[in-house]
Amino acid sequence: MVLQTTTRIVPLHVDADGVIRVGGTRVTLDTIVAAFEQGATAEEIAQQYPPLNLADVYAVIGYYLQRQSEMQEYLGKRRERAILVRGQNEARFDPRGVRERLLARRAGKQ
Repeated sequence: MVLQTTTRIVPLHVDADGVIRVGGTRVTLDTIVAAFEQGATAEEIAQQYPPLNLADVYAVIGYYLQRQSEMQEYLGKRRERAILVRGQNEARFDPRGVRERLLARRAGKQ
């Protein structure tokens, strides 16, 4: 038996906003890594995100494991950005009392 080796391209691309996404999907690298770090298997991740195929999930996890330091730098920048955006959104749209306003609106419709 002859073993054929092939090079598999890691299915990652950077979108216009600088976010790394998996394959041709909207699923982010952040999502895959977070699920993996929380103990999810590649199979569980692929089941949770149907646009992903199992081989791509394995490839992304392998890529992450081989480049953890640079991936942690990228993920840290993404966390900082998320905190900034959340702060901006909360400044524009006060989250206090949202539940009460929604319940009052629901009660008014009934």
